[in-house]
Amino acid sequence: MLGEAVRDGLRQDGYVVDWVLETRAALAALATTSFSALVLDLGLPNTDGSVVLRWLRAQGDPLPTVITTARDRIAERIASLDAGADDYLVKPFDLDELAARLRAVIRRADGRPQSKIEVGDVTLDLQRRTVKCSGRPVMLTAREYALFAFLMSKAGRVVTRTEIEEQLYGFEDEIASNAIEVYIHHLRRKLGVHVITNQKGRGYRVGIAE
Repeated sequence: MLGEAVRDGLRQDGYVVDWVLETRAALAALATTSFSALVLDLGLPNTDGSVVLRWLRAQGDPLPTVITTARDRIAERIASLDAGADDYLVKPFDLDELAARLRAVIRRADGRPQSKIEVGDVTLDLQRRTVKCSGRPVMLTAREYALFAFLMSKAGRVVTRTEIEEQLYGFEDEIASNAIEVYIHHLRRKLGVHVITNQKGRGYRVGIAE
């Protein structure tokens, strides 16, 4: 099934993926959970996926959305983009291209047209998925990279534990009580204790406060 292939491919690319098959489940997830982006298939069972997109935009939610569909008529592409989609991919498509388009729409939503984020002596390359500190490469696990990329994208702002858990874990994942602290400890050991600060009772922050 294409949905499973997309889910597995994006997970291998480092994304935390929640996959639902029906419109009702999609609306419930979007109403209760914070996401970085939405990959929306127009061919949902029993209804058209555009219902989800119209609902999302009616709520005033600017969540970056990439449409995937077998419909390749120009008029349908235009209709989806006019309805609020940020990008449009026609099946069959390459998973690497989908991942690249997701990175692009997320960067635009964050106001970052470039793929690199620099804070102090640390550089994060979102396209190559690499991290350098004082010019030297730093090897991170997939979960460490996901956490650090999220913190870097919010540089200068305190990020709460709840926000981190929503970014790092899917619906099906179990979360150990001290998991976030363990990943933060590993990142500090690899990058330096000064890179991530702990705002007691609030969360974690990379960079100087806004």
